[in-house]
Amino acid sequence: MNYTQAQLGRIFILRLHQNERIHEVIEKFATENQLSGALCFFLGGAEDQSKVVVGPKDGKAMPPDPVITLLRGVHEGIGVGTLFCDDAGKPKLHMHASFGRGDNVITGCVRAGVAVWQIGEVILLELTDSTAKRTKNKETGFELLETQ
Repeated sequence: MNYTQAQLGRIFILRLHQNERIHEVIEKFATENQLSGALCFFLGGAEDQSKVVVGPKDGKAMPPDPVITLLRGVHEGIGVGTLFCDDAGKPKLHMHASFGRGDNVITGCVRAGVAVWQIGEVILLELTDSTAKRTKNKETGFELLETQ
């Protein structure tokens, strides 16, 4: 385990609009507001045909081949994630969310393209004075959180 400390900075409240993609809006907002670290919460609806990464095809193959699921119909959603800059200084969101419709629930990463249906509320808690950043791992292809 590695760790670093951070301080709580600004708090942002965002309202996302119909068909905006969650990760794209948050990363753009972070860039425009010089946000290099944050804890993110999402609450709202996901549009039909949104894409969710639900796991690798084979958990041993590296880099992994992602399994992407399409949401069929509008879903309710709730998610939590972190935002840290990559090696190039660009903010990158890592958010996992659960989406439900009736008895069907899908949980996964929003990065493949989850579009908002009508309601998209995001709270960003800025984390400052931290060395945390995302660094691309050559073996896995993931941008892993590094704290040193």
